[in-house]
Amino acid sequence: MKAYVFPGQGAQFAGMGKELYDTDPRAHELFEKANEILGWRISDVMFTGTSDELKQTKVTQPAIFIHSVVLAKCLGEEFKPDMVAGHSLGEFSALTAAGALSFEEGLVLVAKRAFAMQKACELKESTMAAVLGLEDKVIEDVCNEVTAKGDCGVVVAANYNSHGQVVISGDVDAVAAAGAQLKEKGAKRVLPLVVGGAFHSPLMDPARVELAEAIEKATLTAPVCPVYQNVDAMPHTDPIEIKKNLLIQLTNPVRWAQIVEKMVADGADEFVELGPGTVLQGLVKKLAPAETKISGMQ
Repeated sequence: MKAYVFPGQGAQFAGMGKELYDTDPRAHELFEKANEILGWRISDVMFTGTSDELKQTKVTQPAIFIHSVVLAKCLGEEFKPDMVAGHSLGEFSALTAAGALSFEEGLVLVAKRAFAMQKACELKESTMAAVLGLEDKVIEDVCNEVTAKGDCGVVVAANYNSHGQVVISGDVDAVAAAGAQLKEKGAKRVLPLVVGGAFHSPLMDPARVELAEAIEKATLTAPVCPVYQNVDAMPHTDPIEIKKNLLIQLTNPVRWAQIVEKMVADGADEFVELGPGTVLQGLVKKLAPAETKISGMQ
């Protein structure tokens, strides 16, 4: 069974999507449609913008969404997924590629999500860090202890990327305090991430509130295949459940390791990453059986 997976924020690169735009008429049309929907030429930033310009959340998220969905659309009838999933933002790409959202509604939602998250980031200084080489439970316990003390803010486990690779998220001082304790407990490395704020943590609650109305109003239909969602790593086809999970995703962890393992348990023996970068291919290799076929298009 074939699983298509879609990357999240951080996969962007200068020049992303330009070859598609130049060589495929379907891609050209969709990029121009995206420019029209957004009311500004995001394709220009994607093709010729600097890395710093692309790093802005309000640019990054729609750019990755457009690139990923255009790839799926350009496959035409070849795109026949048995299951799909996306990492964080990539969940919107997965839902759109699988027909649950139109390209226009998906892009509008992603743009609203990006602006809401950027505003939440600007309310309070916050950050994220990758913790390598520790069990999930140890990381969770340390985050809970630091948060419970209450003297340096909130920190939580935000992304379960693979076994031994968990990203923590929260207030700057709390992430630093947790990182120091995790090193003492044997973490191989604690790597600060260059991000705009504390994604998938309680600090994103203002964005969740702002996005709630937009998600509720969106027309979302049953996808052509199950979508494995971030919040519970389970397959979903019910639009009501999908909407609920999309909203709470902002303040809850991305359970990527559990998603890949569940997909494999449900029969996935081939994974194809659609979108910029190769991050998800690397994570799938760590989680899926050795004989699993893994590839990507960008």
